[in-house]
Amino acid sequence: MPGIAEENYWFRRHEIAYVRMLPRCRDRVVLEAGSGEGYGADMIADVAARVIAVDYDESAVAHVRASYPRVEMKQGNLADLPLPDAAVDVVVNFQVIEHLWDQGQFLRECLRVLRPGGELLISTPNRITFSPGRDTPLNPFHTRELNAAELDELLVEAGFTVRRMAGVHHGPRLADLDAKHGGSIIDAQIQRALAGQPWPAELTADVAAVTAADFELIDERIDASLDLVAIASKP
Repeated sequence: MPGIAEENYWFRRHEIAYVRMLPRCRDRVVLEAGSGEGYGADMIADVAARVIAVDYDESAVAHVRASYPRVEMKQGNLADLPLPDAAVDVVVNFQVIEHLWDQGQFLRECLRVLRPGGELLISTPNRITFSPGRDTPLNPFHTRELNAAELDELLVEAGFTVRRMAGVHHGPRLADLDAKHGGSIIDAQIQRALAGQPWPAELTADVAAVTAADFELIDERIDASLDLVAIASKP
């Protein structure tokens, strides 16, 4: 959620995908599949010709309709998108696929609603770093997390051509904050949240000051990345 100091690190880590992918949405008809709170769809509306958003949660749908009038909000199941065939130029799906039970069916639906040559822009936590050494996700709301090879395989099986696979990494300022907070600013936040401990003022201030510019999106060291970001196209 935007505007919550203690959630700002995660918000900005999600935001970097929008910031870097916005040029691919310019003057296009864009579907955000799984829009959640709606801030991302509203960012896309700054550049897109039209923005349609779909989410399953009724409260999220109501919030987007009330808060982001530029977004055409629909309630629906991502495994059965409420759009006709070849309806959009771009599908955006950031930090959502890991929550879905039938990931392959969802990707086939993305392919269906895209026009020929259209693009799917997708991000998801990198399983290797997000739930290291585990067969099941640490996050109880995730059904299946993916590494880069697994995401690539799913996209190809659904009929997409993968054009780019990149990874989100901490930039220099976040690397400094990692060192400052015992080696990982992520662990510093999670440990206190799990223990129900209040945050030290310094940690709260450092987390609240994080910006999207503190993250890097690069094509190297994919397996060591925090999140995966892929660009795939419909033939």
